Amino acid sequence: MRAVRRFTVHARIPDQLAGLTALATNLRWTWHPPTRDLFASMDDALFRRIRDPLRMLTEMPADRLDELARDEAFLKRTRDAVDGLHRYLTEPRWYQRLAADRERVPAAVAYFSMEFGVHEALPNYSGGLGVLAGDHLKAASDLGVPIIGVGPLYRAGYFRQALSLDGWQVEHYPVIDPDGLPLELVTEESGRPALVSVAMPGGRELRAQLWKASVGRAVLLLLDTDVDGNDDDLRRITDRLYGGDADHRIRQEILAGIGGMRAVRRYCELTGHPQPEVFHTNEGHAGFLGLERADEILSGGGLDFDEALSAVRAGTVFTTHTPVPAGIDRFPVDLVQHYFGDGALLPHVDPRRVLALGAEDNPGMFNMAHMGLRLAQRANGVSALHGRVSRRMFAGLWPGFDVDEVPVRSVTNGVHGPTWVAREMTALLGGNDEEWGHEGDGNGTRIAADVTDEQLWALRRELRSNLVGEVRRRAREAWLQRGASALELGWTDRIFDPDVLTVGFARRVPTYKRLTLMLRDPERLRALLLDEHRPIQIVVAGKSHPADEGGKALIQQIVRFIDGDPEVRRRIVFLPDYGMQMARYLYRGCDVWLNNPTRPLEACGTSGMKAALNGCLNLSTSDGWWDEFYDGSNGWAIPTADGVTDPLQRDDLEAAALYDLLGQQIAPLFYDRDERGVPKGWLSRVWHTLRTLGPSVQASRMVREYVESYYLPAAETVAEATADGYAGSRAFHDYRTRLEVAWPRVRVADTELLADGSETLVVGADVRVRARVDLAGLDDADVEVQAVVGRVGDTDDLADVVHVAMEPVERGVFEARLRLPHAGALGYTVRVLPRHRLLASPAELGKVVSA
Repeated sequence: MRAVRRFTVHARIPDQLAGLTALATNLRWTWHPPTRDLFASMDDALFRRIRDPLRMLTEMPADRLDELARDEAFLKRTRDAVDGLHRYLTEPRWYQRLAADRERVPAAVAYFSMEFGVHEALPNYSGGLGVLAGDHLKAASDLGVPIIGVGPLYRAGYFRQALSLDGWQVEHYPVIDPDGLPLELVTEESGRPALVSVAMPGGRELRAQLWKASVGRAVLLLLDTDVDGNDDDLRRITDRLYGGDADHRIRQEILAGIGGMRAVRRYCELTGHPQPEVFHTNEGHAGFLGLERADEILSGGGLDFDEALSAVRAGTVFTTHTPVPAGIDRFPVDLVQHYFGDGALLPHVDPRRVLALGAEDNPGMFNMAHMGLRLAQRANGVSALHGRVSRRMFAGLWPGFDVDEVPVRSVTNGVHGPTWVAREMTALLGGNDEEWGHEGDGNGTRIAADVTDEQLWALRRELRSNLVGEVRRRAREAWLQRGASALELGWTDRIFDPDVLTVGFARRVPTYKRLTLMLRDPERLRALLLDEHRPIQIVVAGKSHPADEGGKALIQQIVRFIDGDPEVRRRIVFLPDYGMQMARYLYRGCDVWLNNPTRPLEACGTSGMKAALNGCLNLSTSDGWWDEFYDGSNGWAIPTADGVTDPLQRDDLEAAALYDLLGQQIAPLFYDRDERGVPKGWLSRVWHTLRTLGPSVQASRMVREYVESYYLPAAETVAEATADGYAGSRAFHDYRTRLEVAWPRVRVADTELLADGSETLVVGADVRVRARVDLAGLDDADVEVQAVVGRVGDTDDLADVVHVAMEPVERGVFEARLRLPHAGALGYTVRVLPRHRLLASPAELGKVVSA
């Protein structure tokens, strides 16, 4: 029989244990070991099985709760834990100390993402984007940054993965009851659920109720459309993550952006939480939030759209995670017109302006990334390499500027150390249970000086043994799901070995990540796995998008390779249903973390960071974060055949390099032991990794960069734009109007380079550049005139340029003194750029006039 409706019955908690509910519902327990220890002490077996304190309280027998309510020692531990949580939530931290030294910091930042991976107890994520968002919130909490996360709540989350008997991915979607999750329903003063609504075509309203998760000090608001009053199709908008067709997807993104913005406003009104001043969009999915903010401003009257847009842009940060145009969310223009065309969704915004913000080369498509960039004054990629890729990809939005000048910077992603580092590693290295490596103060990793190689190696073997046990357990479960009999699975108790070099490969399975690169030469891989003296073993895991048949075929290919040979099966395994719980075993227990995407298609890729924090060495192509952090001693870089255009030939070359590294460098180093059985050379790389990568890959470093380079400047610009009834926005609009009129007539009339009496130019010599410029009625203060000097080749294009601001010396004449930066063939030019205090970059308006 099937239930006609689901509901949750909450546990009866004795009054003496009321503090346990507060501890269980604040997700700080996910990265705070003492709180987890408290719950484990109630029933260790139950806690290990569930790993969710809130569910544990529901399943705990009433007599055990009553027993604990009489246990004075346990009650004291509970009071201490509650007091510790209160201190964590209220004491000044890094952000509060920063605010004491600054004239202005944002009172709150809203962070929008389509998924948040805080913990498996709140299954609202699919992969790296969501886990990054979760780590962002946790690091912000540790630093004291007042952040509000916003996104949809999916009633089925992302799918659970199993394998069929022939190795094909099978998806199923478990139904999730929010009442059973660590969530609190946001309510009105009357006690009724707080609702936000957005208009749908045909006069319908989409309603969403708000659930709040407490992520330490951070607030996470999740919108749920499965509410009474919504038509069935509208109730299903938040049914599952990344599912459905374009119509379903645009509804989700309208809800995330416009509904999410309204949810933040309503939550702050109800709770007194400061309204956000800065709005950070994690990828373009929630980009419609900028249109909602414009509509808010326009509803007050007195401003036009362009004036409102200046204020919106000033406070918006846009992070792109997309390294290829095919990865950008795009919708048919007709579909966007369908939702925005009647004006009901955003009554004060002209639908034509909406369409213009998402315009791209294809006039029939609406580009969410282009809208995100046009609505945000500050934008970034998620690694240094991805920043360069993004500048090339979006250069067409800023014609006339060199690629390096495109205003898309980079903040390399980081990971939340306390979440991902093994507790045993923290203890060995001299950390504490509050924040691993003193992350809360941003001081990086401090490793105890008296830890020996023997101690570190013993811990690494212990963590590898834990992984082997988990591999055996999960392999057995996977085969039972595939239809095997328990009687024929005795071999799963003998797979893998805690003393064998262990390689991990676990991530989503799009084609570019090349799950099967290791299979390019199956016999060579088999030889590595079964080497008599220096064997390796490989754990593989990952989910393919349900609609990606190619990705599923890659999974099947590797599963069939494993299934086809009982000897190979001892040394390589594919574990289905990759998620955060499995990931922790892998990051902590593997010796080598393998990543071999096609360069430069990996925006960042943070799994290797988590592994590195546990003493695992990376083996990766020079892509994403590894391109900037590999230093020759913290792992290995797989050579990339960048100049090879045939993808099959490229894969062959890079696979051969991978086999060579594993067989000729990595395995020999791992098995080279001293008289005590310790691999000194291997551990020297591990120590180097822990000391150098530890501070660099932390999410605390990432969040501090966002605060200092994006949130604080945005808050200052917003304040100037909105003060005195948006006087700054009005003045900037007036400036842009004058610029639009004059710019077509601005020209550099003539230029000259003067060597000040020297006939021979040598590198380092000072020269003067002089130019006559017709500003077409603009003031000198309205523009920046620059001298640009650099190397030139056959085409006269400048490279390795130096820009020097020129000063007016008389009406229409500008001059600059500069030092010749290079030897060889040089060239120079003079150009004119807009200049205004509310511009974050001279390229922002896409206007430039060159000689």
